[in-house]
Amino acid sequence: MPAPRRPDPRPGNPVIPGFHPDPSVCRVGDDYYLACSSFEYFPGVPLFHSRDLVHWTQIGNALDRPEQLRLPPSMPSSGGIYAPTLRHHDGRFWLVVTNCSEGGGNLIVTATDPAGPWSDPIWAPGVPGIDPDLVWEEDGTCWCTVAGVSQVRLDPSTGRTYGTPHRLWSGGPGAKAPEAPHLYRIGDYWYLLIAEGGTERGHGVSIARGRTPAGPFEPCPANPILTHRGTDHPVQNTGHADLVQGPDGSWWMVLLGVRPGGGTPGWHVLGRETFLAPVTWVDAWPVVGEVALDLPELPWPLSPGPAEERRDDFDLAGLRPPWISLRDRPAEHCTTEERPGWLTLRARGGSLDEPDVVFTGRRQQHLACRARTLVDAAEGCGGLAVRLDERHHYAIEVSGTEVRAVARAGSLRTVVATRSVPAGPVVLAVTITEPPTPHGPCTGPDVVSLGVEQPDGTITELAALDGRYLSTEVAGGFTGRVIGMYATEGTARFDWFDYEPLDGRTEAPSP
Repeated sequence: MPAPRRPDPRPGNPVIPGFHPDPSVCRVGDDYYLACSSFEYFPGVPLFHSRDLVHWTQIGNALDRPEQLRLPPSMPSSGGIYAPTLRHHDGRFWLVVTNCSEGGGNLIVTATDPAGPWSDPIWAPGVPGIDPDLVWEEDGTCWCTVAGVSQVRLDPSTGRTYGTPHRLWSGGPGAKAPEAPHLYRIGDYWYLLIAEGGTERGHGVSIARGRTPAGPFEPCPANPILTHRGTDHPVQNTGHADLVQGPDGSWWMVLLGVRPGGGTPGWHVLGRETFLAPVTWVDAWPVVGEVALDLPELPWPLSPGPAEERRDDFDLAGLRPPWISLRDRPAEHCTTEERPGWLTLRARGGSLDEPDVVFTGRRQQHLACRARTLVDAAEGCGGLAVRLDERHHYAIEVSGTEVRAVARAGSLRTVVATRSVPAGPVVLAVTITEPPTPHGPCTGPDVVSLGVEQPDGTITELAALDGRYLSTEVAGGFTGRVIGMYATEGTARFDWFDYEPLDGRTEAPSP
């Protein structure tokens, strides 16, 4: 039976909870910067800043303009933006990433300030595959390495490649999917760090070293240097790592992992999250410490954690960096300026089952939480949803004087319950908690409750649904849950959105 989950630690691992996979990190002076994958969501590639590798604040998104990121409605969920590499070189930040949608490819954007603005993309059509990495030799020669693992010389300012890609290393014997390469010059060697084994339970990290960036590479005799495969550790799927050195000379690894919950086989619902682990060096090879839920003692004081922004009153001219939308965000369908102090969503047809639904949300970052919003749907239909993809979501919506709880799991879609409400704005609520019997072999990871808040603050529950159907183990793909607002008919307006972490179990709703 999988190990029971513990409450979300603060501070501790994951250092960036929720759907924040494929982390890439670099340090400039005393500041750390980190980028993650974003897949089908716009804006793309969230960017974070930290002074201690533990407390991270999102400072922007690298791909936040249509000129940088176009994701067509035909693109399936878990397509889009894969695995960035973030580096600082010659006074600029460089970010290389793959757009896996139709007409995409590998692209490079640059900035002097990682908070933006970032440049328009420089396309690199001669770079094949996904998971691109950039590294520079002392003479300025730049190499791009991709999943596979192959490498080509590149001019990152133009996207021009020189020669044909050549294979560097295939990873460990019999391990599938060598990917996520990162190349570093450390001491006397060039080190090639990769992920392998697939991004599921068999995921791991391996490394090789050579005297030149083109190899040949000697594999580490202790490979994989990190994996939790075949264990009952509460953190699983560990891999897709990047290395960074602190200003004191210590070394650290950021990586992705998941926290499965429930019975067998275990379900992770928040997506792949960003974890931190210490690294030491023995015989010129890195040794990775435990990826624990509690972090080891750090060699520097922790900085104050960022203030939690529980509530958004939509009082700015645009949305804050954590808000993401499906595939695009045209102002005619999503704006805070049409009705000041409100988020206005205007439907373009379809439902949550359709790829072009108008949806804007934030990542679920806690194993237990509650989200609420005040919606005025007098001119249409809209609501609050917990979304994994088009075929896996739970939602509570209002149209006129009727509230509906809707569930979609695979090919099955049903209206679970309805309730009449007075005309006018209504507060909708989603509450996610532990299941009543959290340790049974057939128990799901959590319970998703959909309800309506009454004037006295109590919540009337319309449905309590098994969370396993909004998990990656059921739905597949590479993303995690996003909780947000949507419009499927006409116009829906939202006065505020409130997100509250919970301890796990919560009070029973009123009948």
